[in-house]
Amino acid sequence: MIMRKVVDQPKTTRKELESCLDQSMDSVICEVVKYTPSPLPDKHYDVDTTEPISCGLHTMDELLSWKRSEANPFGVAVVPLARREPPLDRCLRRTLVSHDMMGGYLDDRFVQGTNAEAPYAFYHWQYVDIFNYFSHHLVTIPPAVWTNAAHKHGVIVIGTFITEWTEGAAVCEAFLKDEESYRAVADKLVQISHCYGFDGWLINIENILSEAAVQNAPLFLRYLTDQMHERVPGSLVLWYDSVIDSGQLKWQNELNQSNRVFFDACDGFFTNYNWKEENLKGMENYLGVQGRQADIYVGVDVFARGEVVGGMFETNKALEIIRKHNFSAAIFAPGWVYESHNDKSEFRKNQDKFWALLSDYLYIHRGVSLLPFVSSFCQGFGKTVYWQGQHETKRSWFNLTAQEIQPLYYQQALEGQGWLRSSGCPEDAWNGSCSLLLDGLIPASHTAPVCAKIFSIHVPLASSTLVSLIYKASPGIAMSLELMTADASQCTYNDVQEVKLTSVSPEVLDNGHQLVNQFTQLYGNLNPNGWTIRCSQLELRGCILREVCVKIERTGRPKDMPFSCRVGELMVLDVASLQVPSDRIQGLCIDDVVWLHGAGTSPEPATYLLLNATLRWDYPATLVRHFKVYWRRLRGPHPSIPPGQLVLVGRSYSNLFRVTELRVPEPPGLLELVVEPVSKMGFRVPESHWGRRSLSYTEDVTK
Repeated sequence: MIMRKVVDQPKTTRKELESCLDQSMDSVICEVVKYTPSPLPDKHYDVDTTEPISCGLHTMDELLSWKRSEANPFGVAVVPLARREPPLDRCLRRTLVSHDMMGGYLDDRFVQGTNAEAPYAFYHWQYVDIFNYFSHHLVTIPPAVWTNAAHKHGVIVIGTFITEWTEGAAVCEAFLKDEESYRAVADKLVQISHCYGFDGWLINIENILSEAAVQNAPLFLRYLTDQMHERVPGSLVLWYDSVIDSGQLKWQNELNQSNRVFFDACDGFFTNYNWKEENLKGMENYLGVQGRQADIYVGVDVFARGEVVGGMFETNKALEIIRKHNFSAAIFAPGWVYESHNDKSEFRKNQDKFWALLSDYLYIHRGVSLLPFVSSFCQGFGKTVYWQGQHETKRSWFNLTAQEIQPLYYQQALEGQGWLRSSGCPEDAWNGSCSLLLDGLIPASHTAPVCAKIFSIHVPLASSTLVSLIYKASPGIAMSLELMTADASQCTYNDVQEVKLTSVSPEVLDNGHQLVNQFTQLYGNLNPNGWTIRCSQLELRGCILREVCVKIERTGRPKDMPFSCRVGELMVLDVASLQVPSDRIQGLCIDDVVWLHGAGTSPEPATYLLLNATLRWDYPATLVRHFKVYWRRLRGPHPSIPPGQLVLVGRSYSNLFRVTELRVPEPPGLLELVVEPVSKMGFRVPESHWGRRSLSYTEDVTK
């Protein structure tokens, strides 16, 4: 049994929060622990642990009463939508992924991540233009972890507004009865998207509509679309193929005169899944499609429910036909690779197989990034957390916000019996959860280096650029970098296919080189643990980095040579940034303190005092990779016990962190909470720049 007790304090207001951030971090927070109900709303915090969670809205009353001031601060995406090349509006055949899995809000509902032995995750972002989070709640708000991961890769994220069957019909009659009502709903959807940082909505009306309601539905769509475009630039509103202009629920499996009125009122149309090739041929010639073929997303159910083309590991058959007729594709429920296979240890293998089969019909977009460009290939889940080649925590975990820019995953044939494969591997890593495994076979007849393209990007280079590669080569194999650059003046979004690329093979700097010494000093005490760290310098002006390749070659005589090499991290940075001093954390404060007395979620039978609290601070988001949160005992429960050492609590990917179930000594006690910023390059920040706050706590003597 857990006894819940909280400090006796009112809800934190914005002004009080600003005041908290202005306080000196040298001041000690004093708390008297009292037994009172928790002030934290159950819909935003787990009832047992107070962990912050994502959730949707179930009723129209919840939607219409939604207030930004009551929104979940942890549920706000912290990664802005990255630019990409080509921009979405110039993509003529797009790919949308609609994630529908087991009702939604599973491991991904935990905003700060969770300990998960076998979670579902997605990492083939290079193929995707739009990500839709789908569930059967009235309003599905995408969990922040998905929005953060997608935005890093320039992928738009849209939520879902769905009404279904008899209950849904009643909801629609209420909100589509007049202009005031449908505008009120649209305004709330716009506010929610703007607040939580995602990019639009899929509107799915799966119930019959009255004559009045069906006449107002396009007006609702147009108003919602216009307001979304105004408040969230680049946003999208899509309509699902369900209701027709008579108000009947009648899936058409195509765009036609019966549903065109909805398509004309928004940004795109998501067809039902039971189409035949004749439906696509008809749409090609339909006047209502002309000029907007890219806005037609032909639905493909990966579970292959009903009479569909392809599905499962034959989904490529559907994609082949869709692309043949020059339409966009909407891949529904690709989590089939996880749900329908009992052996979850095969998940990565099944997922890689699925997307490899589709790859001929998918189009890679380039992420646009400023320096520094850094990736350690972390997929946001794994069996342990690594930091600079060492174990930081040894337990299975899942947090898609931790996912870093993903490389290109593929398998290709070489001459003869040779082959090359690029895949994520959790067995060893430099940072995060996994490394990039490049394995294959160099045939004896192949004398040139094998070139493995790992990134297709658009990164403007500095006049003096430092490139570091951290890797492990297999015996008899040498690894090096080949970079493909272009003249910046040629790289326009209007004609990106004809850019002339120049191959650059940067020379590795000696270990005694000034830049190498400076680089390693900023890194701190490194223990490479078998990893090789190589630095190179580029002196180029007006150049854009477009591709990154790893060259793999034999070091001995020609023979069939199997290889298995790991890339731990790639970093490209402006040499001038090595001179920039790090910032200090400002205004660390502690609020929403809740004490639990019990075992918590631990399987141990003993009971403990467990601290739960929210930490907030100020620090420039553009400078940081993540934050490490620590605690230590300063005093208590007995004066003879010396202060404790810093103990890692967890990682945060924003200026906000919820400490949960932290086992602390019985009162009276004094403890310290510490926040260490980790720079994007992984360089150590001086301890004097960390955030620290002390908390003194005593029992309530009046009880």
